[in-house]
Amino acid sequence: MFGAIEAGGTKFVCGVGTGPDDLKAIRIPTTSPEATVEEAVAFFSAQGPLRAVGIGSFGPVDLRSGHITSTPKLGWQGYNFAGVIGKALGVPIGFDTDVNASALGEARWGAAQGLSDFLYLTVGTGIGGGAVVNGRLLHGLVHAEMGHIRIPHDRERDPFPGCCPYHGDCLEGLACGPAMEARWGCTPRELPAAHPAWALEAHYLALALNNWICTLSPQRIIVGGGVMDGGQLFGMVREELGRLLSGYTCAGDVVGPGLGHKAGVLGALVLAEMAT
Repeated sequence: MFGAIEAGGTKFVCGVGTGPDDLKAIRIPTTSPEATVEEAVAFFSAQGPLRAVGIGSFGPVDLRSGHITSTPKLGWQGYNFAGVIGKALGVPIGFDTDVNASALGEARWGAAQGLSDFLYLTVGTGIGGGAVVNGRLLHGLVHAEMGHIRIPHDRERDPFPGCCPYHGDCLEGLACGPAMEARWGCTPRELPAAHPAWALEAHYLALALNNWICTLSPQRIIVGGGVMDGGQLFGMVREELGRLLSGYTCAGDVVGPGLGHKAGVLGALVLAEMAT
């Protein structure tokens, strides 16, 4: 049996199992590193022997050392996440970003089965993305930070300055859930279907997807996260993306995750398996 942690900025999802059919999972609020990890370790310790634990973490992270680095999440900067979990449980640790873990889950059991090249994007409290290229996660000097790319910002159409504490109006600063709430005064869940917020959101997401299609040529783009719940954005994004690409190149379909909100924790099981 493997252990899995999908570590998000607001909650941890901790699970044990080998896949979707036997996954047992709980949710833990993300507070201080000490309190959150203590609760996670207590859960795993009560489940019996584990072969390994996979961690898909919010970032940025140092994939080599297992540390969280320059996150705006107070208290977590510089935290030796993988090291603390590994020492507490005495098992191998697989460590990567939360979106890379989700990509692995979708490749194994979800909407990317059988694909060699695809993207996984999450649009929620933040925006992040992972790429699989030639069947392998794309890693470089650190890891992909797709949420922080620069996109055109028409300040006449959208005077909102952006909410990213590092870059202001990067993709995340303009299109994440908190950006929508700050701009419109209510959460995405509270916005009516006909609200102009959705056309603007589709425009920003399509601009980003246009860039990745032209650079990585994915066979499919999987988009998850709370902002996408309800499904109305998918058609708007596809239409806007078609307008931006203008028939110049082929674009893989834009779909929701086959595993729903379980993609991250299931992908962390794959990370655990890889660690053995």
